[in-house]
Amino acid sequence: MAATTQTASSKTPHLSPQQQKVTTFLWYDGKAEEAVDFYTSIFKNGKKNHVVRYGESGPGAKGSVMLIDFELDGQQFTAINGGPEFKFTEAISLVVHCETQEEVDYFWEKLSEGGQTIECGWLKDKYGLAWQITPEIFLELLRTSDEQKKDRVMRAMMKMKKLDIKQIQEAAKG
Repeated sequence: MAATTQTASSKTPHLSPQQQKVTTFLWYDGKAEEAVDFYTSIFKNGKKNHVVRYGESGPGAKGSVMLIDFELDGQQFTAINGGPEFKFTEAISLVVHCETQEEVDYFWEKLSEGGQTIECGWLKDKYGLAWQITPEIFLELLRTSDEQKKDRVMRAMMKMKKLDIKQIQEAAKG
């Protein structure tokens, strides 16, 4: 057998089809399990589902982690230890939709730990994956038909690193 599959909780062999038609596949250089543990510790509904280990055929060492299926708030992902060939870029990012400033603050602090804060609500975590920590109110205001309001909101957001709901709402009022 080239690879073995097991559930993260039971360690017994388990095969299950993906319940989601399209799944984000995240490439790591030997740190897939560490990254998954990091992400699932941050999201209250985060969980590791299945771990697939390399078998005799490699390319990883026999028994080392090849794939990990995991969930963050119901969204399914797969992490792979694929090697050093590919790195994350900001061309792809994950958006965390936040209802409150407390949520924005929490995810900003946790996901940027050991990483890099950028601007306009963007950060890179310690594994190089880009995230946007975004208040829902900001996205709602961008969808307005009031062009002046939208411009005020955008100007305010462009001056921020971590997005501030109160400042965004004040900008919307004019």
